[in-house]
Amino acid sequence: MSSEASPKPVSIAASALSWLWLSVLVIVLDLGTKFWASSVLFYNDPVQVLPVFDLRLLHNTGAAFSFLAAAGGWQRWLFAAIALVVSYFILRWLRETPKSVASLALAYTLILGGALGNLFDRIVHGYVVDFISVHYAGWYFPAFNIADIAITCGAALLIIDMLFFAKAREAAV
Repeated sequence: MSSEASPKPVSIAASALSWLWLSVLVIVLDLGTKFWASSVLFYNDPVQVLPVFDLRLLHNTGAAFSFLAAAGGWQRWLFAAIALVVSYFILRWLRETPKSVASLALAYTLILGGALGNLFDRIVHGYVVDFISVHYAGWYFPAFNIADIAITCGAALLIIDMLFFAKAREAAV
């Protein structure tokens, strides 16, 4: 028998699953803006909003920074499978996380919403719709969407939590 105590289970009502509304909001905003962009923008025809910001409809068959975009199609299902596996684990972590741990709940739900928004595109279209283009002096950052913003913010929150809050939480237990 191990001398380490296993973590106490968290009831569903007291778990961070109560934050899932934020994932739903991210999905709705993401899919809504992608639908809008696909309806009003012409493919790869930039619409300047600011000198450093364009709306430019692009289709990404790869992952971040178009990784494996030219791989021939198999990557669609690999990235879909990865999104499903990550979503499963995030749902488990949300269930095990007390809803009072807002930094983790917020991070997990942002990542989940973004992953599911891009998963929808990947399954339905075979590519992810990107339409936000940021650039400066001829340098272009890869185009992205609302789901990508949510994933990035969620990942940053996880890093911040790990660096600044996790030890204090563990010490309090």
